[in-house]
Amino acid sequence: MYIIFEGIDGCGKTTQIELLKKIREDIVVTKEPGGTEFGVKARELLLHSEIKSPKAELLLFLADRAEHYSEVIKPNMDKLIVSDRGFLSGIAYAMSAGFNLDFLIELNKFTLDDQLPQKIVLFEITKEALVERVGQREQDKIEARGYEYLLTIQENMKKVAKRMELDYILIDAREDRELIHKKIIEYISK
Repeated sequence: MYIIFEGIDGCGKTTQIELLKKIREDIVVTKEPGGTEFGVKARELLLHSEIKSPKAELLLFLADRAEHYSEVIKPNMDKLIVSDRGFLSGIAYAMSAGFNLDFLIELNKFTLDDQLPQKIVLFEITKEALVERVGQREQDKIEARGYEYLLTIQENMKKVAKRMELDYILIDAREDRELIHKKIIEYISK
C-alpha cells in the first residue's frame, strides 16, 4: 500500500512516520523531494537556491516525483510505502504560483504513471501552533515565504484532496501525539 503523509512544515508528519516505523517492520519510508539520489540534489536546489521561475520550480518538483516513483514507489508496491509528502503538496504549492489545477493534476498523474497513493494522511495546523513550532527554527526558502503562505498551501491541499475525491483522513496536528498515532493506525488498517 502506498500512503503519503501531507501537511505544511511543523505539523508533525515526520514524528508520526517515526512512530509508525517502530511498529511496522514491512515499511518503506521515503520523502519528496529527497527520496532518491536525484531527489537529494533537487531538494537542495528547491530549498536553498535562487530559482526565480515558478515554471522551473514546478518542473524540478515533477522531475523529482517521476524519478521517485520509478526508483522507490513502483518497485516496492508489495510493501507498505510511506512518503513524507508527495503529489498533493506539489499541486498545492504550484497552485499558489497560479498554475491551473486541472493542468497540475494531469502533470502529476503523468509523473506517477496514474498510480496515486491508496491513502493520504493530511495534517492540519492552526496559525498559532504553526508559529510556535516553526518560529524558533532556521527557515528554508519555502518557510521564509511566511505563515500566511503556508496556511494557503494547507487550504490548497484540502481543496485538491476533495476535488480529486482521494481517500484521506484529516488530522488535527494540535492533538496529542499518541492519539494521532492511534487514528493513523486505525485509518491505514482499514
